[in-house]
Amino acid sequence: MSSDNQSTANALANPRYLPYSPQTTKAQTLPFSSLAAHNIHTVRITWVDLINNTRIRVLPLSSFQRLLASSRPGITIAHCVFGIAGIRIASGFGALGEYLYVVDLSSIRLCSYAPGHVSIMGWFQDKVPAPGRVLGTGVPMCPRSTLKRIVDTAKSHNAAFLVGFESEFILLKSTNPIEAVNPHGWNNAQALASGTKETEAMEEIAHALTDSGIELMMYHSEAAPGQYEIVTGPLPPLEAADALVHTRETIANVASRHGLRATFAPRLNLDNCGSAAHAHISVHPVSSGKPSGLQSLSQLPANDKNQALNNLTSLEHNFLAGLLNHLPAACAFTLPLRASYARMLDGIWSGGTWVAWGRDNREVPVRFCLPTAQVEPEPASITTTPANAASKNHFEIKCIDGTSSPYLVLSSLLGAGLLGIQSQTPLIEQDCATPAALMTEAEREAAGVRRRMPMTWEEARAALEGDQALKSMLGVLVDGFLSVGQTLDELLCSPASEAERVKMLVENY
Repeated sequence: MSSDNQSTANALANPRYLPYSPQTTKAQTLPFSSLAAHNIHTVRITWVDLINNTRIRVLPLSSFQRLLASSRPGITIAHCVFGIAGIRIASGFGALGEYLYVVDLSSIRLCSYAPGHVSIMGWFQDKVPAPGRVLGTGVPMCPRSTLKRIVDTAKSHNAAFLVGFESEFILLKSTNPIEAVNPHGWNNAQALASGTKETEAMEEIAHALTDSGIELMMYHSEAAPGQYEIVTGPLPPLEAADALVHTRETIANVASRHGLRATFAPRLNLDNCGSAAHAHISVHPVSSGKPSGLQSLSQLPANDKNQALNNLTSLEHNFLAGLLNHLPAACAFTLPLRASYARMLDGIWSGGTWVAWGRDNREVPVRFCLPTAQVEPEPASITTTPANAASKNHFEIKCIDGTSSPYLVLSSLLGAGLLGIQSQTPLIEQDCATPAALMTEAEREAAGVRRRMPMTWEEARAALEGDQALKSMLGVLVDGFLSVGQTLDELLCSPASEAERVKMLVENY
């Protein structure tokens, strides 16, 4: 064997993986030039509205190629696109005006569940010049453009992010009545028994995600009957949101091919576990030599030095402070339905009801996840993390479910953290070593845990309306979101019986 062949064989047998970082972690999408090699004949132009409906227009490849001849390749869509719930139009939206939805050629992914198809995302832009806006840029109501703006702003403050997701869902063999595919529970081998429809569906989902360039880290059964979880790897925020949309579409379509319904509904049975969409967010300096928030442990206020001893970098410190400050308002986006609050309880590992954080504490809404200790520890002389050093930590945000738009979720969470970075907000809440709900009032006070999470849909919306800083960060889409959310709520509450309302929920989410 030649030395070159030996090197290749060694590389395949012993692959080397780079650590995840914003500089090295990129989305694995398809270049447009490769479509012919993949026998692509159809393009699905895809977007997600303010109520997390994934919408598509399907074009033959020849028609899509004709679009690309334009200086602004895209399709026209009525302005009311962000105000539609069912066949109802929310207040503030109407029949006048059109956007141009300009395709983003960097977002093409293979749809393995539909051979010959690819999906592509885009940007909502003004079709014609609008007062005070630059033609060819995203409009303020565009969720994808809003997320990009927040990420770009964070970079100017020397902060970058990586985001991974857990997607929990239930496979149903019937929606009327609601009937799961099996009764098996958490990590139970019987839930993936050979020859069953659900196992065939899960294996197909796994292969489809890998074929589309999404990093599948693992999948397994979850605790509720027929419940499964897909874990996908970290990406920069915009690419992570795109990948989550594709992941959900893959899950739903593959399940449909097998005669099943995949639902991301928050909680179908009050006597069992709900389904979440936990986000894992890591915070990194863009440049280790550029100032970013508090500069060193010595600059931390005296009451906050214990946070550094918990292995928080200064950037993580400020991000976490901003995140917790604005978390109740962000819940309007992360838990957008009345049904979302059925799983936001204490004692069921869904994050609890107090605004709090803790190291590997699953009964707080923000779990601080430390890297696994190595067998050979770092030299004892290293006692603190340099202010702008890359971190191997990340935060798991538990107060999210699959009825939420990933673009709005990340815009609100990262926007909240960015507010903390911009203002160098001190962290009030201390590390919760026990579930906040099990603390005495005096213990919570000493730990700085003084606020409850929103317990209802109305409370979350009120928190958002009252949070002027987060509203300013997100822009005018907040008003559109609140309006169409009200219309959606009226629609979902319209069936006369609870069974009919649950049926409508699982058929839409």
